[in-house]
Amino acid sequence: MKKIGVFIILVLLFTQCGRESISDNSLSSGYISPQLKTGNRDIDMAFRIALGDYFTNIQPYNISISDTTKPTILAGLNYDKPWTRDASINSWNAGSFLTPVIARNTLVSALIKENNTVRIGGQYWDAIIWVSSAWNHYLVTGDKDFLELAYETTTNSLNYFERTEFNDDYNLFRGLGWSDGVAAYEGKYANTGGSSAAYEWPKHNPAKVSKPGFGIPMMALSTNCLYYNAYRLADKMSKELKLEALGWSEKALNLKVAINQHLWNDTTGMYKFYIDEEEESNLQETIGNAYALLFGIADNNRAASIINNQYITPAGVPCGWPPLKRYQKDSTDFPRHNAVVWPQIQAFWAEATARYNKPDMLYHELSNLAKHAVRDMQFAEIYHPYSGEIYGGIQERNGELSLWNATSRQTWSATGYIRMILYGIIGIKIDEQGISFSPCIPKELDEVKLVNLKYRDLFLNIMITGNGSNIKKVHINGKMEKKARILNNAKGSQIIEIQLK
Repeated sequence: MKKIGVFIILVLLFTQCGRESISDNSLSSGYISPQLKTGNRDIDMAFRIALGDYFTNIQPYNISISDTTKPTILAGLNYDKPWTRDASINSWNAGSFLTPVIARNTLVSALIKENNTVRIGGQYWDAIIWVSSAWNHYLVTGDKDFLELAYETTTNSLNYFERTEFNDDYNLFRGLGWSDGVAAYEGKYANTGGSSAAYEWPKHNPAKVSKPGFGIPMMALSTNCLYYNAYRLADKMSKELKLEALGWSEKALNLKVAINQHLWNDTTGMYKFYIDEEEESNLQETIGNAYALLFGIADNNRAASIINNQYITPAGVPCGWPPLKRYQKDSTDFPRHNAVVWPQIQAFWAEATARYNKPDMLYHELSNLAKHAVRDMQFAEIYHPYSGEIYGGIQERNGELSLWNATSRQTWSATGYIRMILYGIIGIKIDEQGISFSPCIPKELDEVKLVNLKYRDLFLNIMITGNGSNIKKVHINGKMEKKARILNNAKGSQIIEIQLK
């Protein structure tokens, strides 16, 4: 009976996935996932594996603000919840395209309600990433009801974090960087009393805590880039809803100035990982530098410097560099949150390299991750920077250093791979009026076909020939066009043919 019950649940779940993803006049009454063909076996097969990992991690979850149980995108096979950061990244990477209703459920699952006020929950320092994902969800789906909730949540959350975590002297937000693990940090932030959790730092350093707020005085690159983008997008949300902007654009500009003033390092040619009133870290925070490129925080000169100076390992871009010595008993040991390869970070870096017309750098990340996925028949959480094997890294556990596991079928690793295809190779860019394509095709790929990608009321079928990033010809539905762009008022199946020079 148990097996029958599980089968029924799965049928119902995937039936819902199909109904919300494919309209009645589509190619089929059931779900049809996007299909990729590049002629490269590993890249094509890895895309199917990524879809498999994604769909197997869609599970029921209780959404607290509505007290309803709905299908959501869990963080991975070893998790029982979406998590705020994972929910945001997975929806942003691919979920809003693949299963828009489930992506919306997932984003709403990250919200909390206090005194009838809705704001973003979860680990506070980078919870604001939710705003970037929420705006993207609106652009992909056109869901105005969700946009109204998103703007209310964004306004409440920015106001809350301004009260609790904003450092007026620096005009930066306090909080950890991308990692909740102590293995990312050096200096005084390495002292967590033997705990693996970096957020336990205030408990072990009571004389050094900041006030008000949680107590971590660090001001990190990635976190502040996300706040900058949240301000910028709050302004866009308010305009789309025809509401008063509340000074979001000015706050965004001030924060951008502060990031470049306090966190840029002319000597290294990259941004600092973090600063506080006493010390700074110049470890390379890969995702922070990628955000600076993607969000336009870095000008062209700084962007070129970042791309030239970012350290790349044989297995892909590491999450940080150089390795922290306290975790290296020998040359094969690497910290769990520093110097190893996290695919969710690879994805943002790969997209950034595509934006700056570096197809060889994009291909290094894409091909390595594809090779790992095909070898293991799954997308794991973390990989060793040199061997490319699944590798959890070294970190404290109960006061002792130990080798951690890398979890299986990690959703943001799978959707990160899809992000490399959609936003890197295909070069998807979406704004309030429509969707456009700026491909970045490595020399190793002569033709790329992506079919059945759902965007609003459209089904996109894209074929790209040639290499590089310079567009020679564009045909949409057989008609030559000046731009590879489709407006939101289009309907039905769209055939986009792009020939590169």
